[in-house]
Amino acid sequence: MNYREYAHEAVLLLKNMISIPSFSKEEKDLADMLEHYIELKGLAVSRKDNNIWLMSPGFDVLKPTVLLNSHIDTVKPVNGWSSDPFFPVVKGERITGLGSNDAGASVVCLLQAFILLTQQEQPYNLIFAATAEEEISGYNGIESLLNELPEINFAVVGEPTKMQMAVAEKGLMVLDCVSYGKAGHAARNEGDNAIYHALDDIDWFRSYVFPKQTDLLGPVKMSVTQINAGTQHNVVPDICKFVVDVRTNEQYSNSEIVAIVKKHVACEVTPRSTRLGSSFTPLDHPFIIRGMEKGISILGSPTLSDQALMPFPSVKIGPGDSARSHTANEFIIEDEIYEAIKTYYNLLDGLYLIKTGNQTFKISKL
Repeated sequence: MNYREYAHEAVLLLKNMISIPSFSKEEKDLADMLEHYIELKGLAVSRKDNNIWLMSPGFDVLKPTVLLNSHIDTVKPVNGWSSDPFFPVVKGERITGLGSNDAGASVVCLLQAFILLTQQEQPYNLIFAATAEEEISGYNGIESLLNELPEINFAVVGEPTKMQMAVAEKGLMVLDCVSYGKAGHAARNEGDNAIYHALDDIDWFRSYVFPKQTDLLGPVKMSVTQINAGTQHNVVPDICKFVVDVRTNEQYSNSEIVAIVKKHVACEVTPRSTRLGSSFTPLDHPFIIRGMEKGISILGSPTLSDQALMPFPSVKIGPGDSARSHTANEFIIEDEIYEAIKTYYNLLDGLYLIKTGNQTFKISKL
């Protein structure tokens, strides 16, 4: 198998992707380019909004279906870039550009893996999807696309993991909290300071340890990240608002976390959303077994991805390093692209999945 040829094609496509700004909700131009590129390859491509997808020929509803997915949106460039973030700079094997690592390299590698895998019949159907709004967990990305697709039994999610298998992922929940008091003049013994009420609850968020922890994801992590109170220096504030960032493990649903929090604090607690839950795919899944047999290590990921919106088993695995994401001079190495295509192919070629009912394997996704 000439993986170098496919890696070369992937690199050329990645350079074109870097040159087209594709911030979340602004992915149209990049989706247009990818759609045109795929059509030139003679493949039938479908589109909804800024999401595009391909289905393997001879789709058979009696077979299980595997989804290859990564995202085409990027965050906005941070300060500190030494070159134009939208101009791919190549030095040796290093390709620098916005979205090169997160997650353009995964997009192009999964696309080439799809082309390779569909050249022969597989014991499963295959779908490749390049989707929008991942960086903001938007509603018009993978979540809306899943309504258009056939039933999915397993997904490979392309994100920079150094090609390790992230079999578990922490969920995310943001809590808006409000403590109440009574306004008064700061010079007299008046009022009831809402900040002081908030301090008690903030101390609880700082010190409380949820009892259920796991080797892969560790404990639930809560961080107070914003606080706002008061109108001027001589007025005792009657309201104190603060925000808590919560990263959940697979032992708790987000709704369970909210219920526990409300039992322990006096402030008013309102979750912005409970839809981004933690996930875990059992280690006896055939994809994970094959990966471990090939010496690929497993890990639990602290960072959120579109896995959180997938109600079926999934593994996050892709070229690059998460530490490069959202940084100045983000880059990918050409050999990482080559190795990713090769690894994706070897993990998926001929993989046998048992389709039972409406799921391949049950997933502990709460």
